[in-house]
Amino acid sequence: MRIIFSCLFLLTFFNSFAQEDVKPEIKPVIKIDSLYREDQFYFSVTYNMFTDIPVNFKQNKFSLGLSGGFLRDMPINKSRTVAIAAGLGLSYQNYYQNLTISEDATGNIIYGVNNYGEFVSNRYRQYSVDLPIEFRWRNSTYESTKFWRIYGGIKLSYVFSSMSLLNDGENTYRINNNKNVNTFQYGPYIAAGYNTWNLYLYYGLNPLFNSTTTLSGEAIKMKTLNAGLIFYIL
Repeated sequence: MRIIFSCLFLLTFFNSFAQEDVKPEIKPVIKIDSLYREDQFYFSVTYNMFTDIPVNFKQNKFSLGLSGGFLRDMPINKSRTVAIAAGLGLSYQNYYQNLTISEDATGNIIYGVNNYGEFVSNRYRQYSVDLPIEFRWRNSTYESTKFWRIYGGIKLSYVFSSMSLLNDGENTYRINNNKNVNTFQYGPYIAAGYNTWNLYLYYGLNPLFNSTTTLSGEAIKMKTLNAGLIFYIL
């Protein structure tokens, strides 16, 4: 009997010694923010056009527009699918067209519409600071950053630099910060699409040039129209 009890004691001892103290795995708790905001950086690439153009006005080449900035999102409903956003950005707009800008001997600015064979090159470009304010709809959730969206609003722009460059084959006219350009420009825009890729359209409500700018005795009422793509990055 003593031998049997000794064997049982040894088996119990070694069995207890062999067993490891297994602790339950503690997984980190991931907190999902249901009060999310779609604060975003944006970047757009557009083809630049004009409306309300003078007679015989034409564009050639690709008139490129680039803009970028940041938008602060402010949801206004419980599900956070509707919001208002405001932001700040910069824009570069470039135009190739046959509206020529030159100067006479006294320094007065002269505007004309010329055939492409009458000059070597002609372009206009401007840089602006933008303030977009928009109303937003999207079918987003706090679990996904990929969703459909329709954003529409108004963009206010201050043109801090502009330049026109005309080479007529004999002379080159470079006019910086033309006093006839409207430095304050504004217009509505709309962006719609899925995830990162979205179509974009902007229409300028006020003319590129102020009301004193004339061509053959008539006011130049050209307005900008930009169409292209806009990308939103969280």
